[in-house]
Amino acid sequence: MVSVIASSVRKGNVLEKDGKLYLVLTAENIHPGKGTPVTHLEMRRISDGVKTVERLRTTDSVEKAFVEHKTFNYLYQDGEQWVFMQPETFDQLPVGTDVVGDAAPYLTENMEVQLQLFEGNAIAIEIPQRATFEVVETEPVMKGQTASGSFKPAVLSNGVRTMVPTHITTGTRIVVMTADGAYVERAKD
Repeated sequence: MVSVIASSVRKGNVLEKDGKLYLVLTAENIHPGKGTPVTHLEMRRISDGVKTVERLRTTDSVEKAFVEHKTFNYLYQDGEQWVFMQPETFDQLPVGTDVVGDAAPYLTENMEVQLQLFEGNAIAIEIPQRATFEVVETEPVMKGQTASGSFKPAVLSNGVRTMVPTHITTGTRIVVMTADGAYVERAKD
């Protein structure tokens, strides 16, 4: 553990407070016109997933934990566990639903991800910003529809619902943002 000032805390950092570890979900420094600048932290307790909000003066000291960032490849899902493999050593690491969270639908076989490890246990996951999926269900193209500015609902091969331009048909592979499933472009493959 190392002591740092609150204003230097960033999203993804791991802090120690009252003997428990917290993953920082958002960190925002607020500088009001009058008064003391504050740091607003939204955190998730790693042990049980409880979210907390902390408001500190920017000069307050906090304890920052040392976290390893390692590259892993996603292999498969086994019940409530997602299994990842370290490419150099071929060691497999099961990761729970509480860590994978919203990233679960976007995980594809052999996808390269960044896992944050504390004492050998995964505490956070970072997946690529974009992923490619096939449209499995959408309304057919209507003659005379223009491709500019109008969208229609679609279901992707990973089960996520999104909005796509009207010229996209069932079977088309598209690129989406993994943060919210938003359509980016037609896949180039």
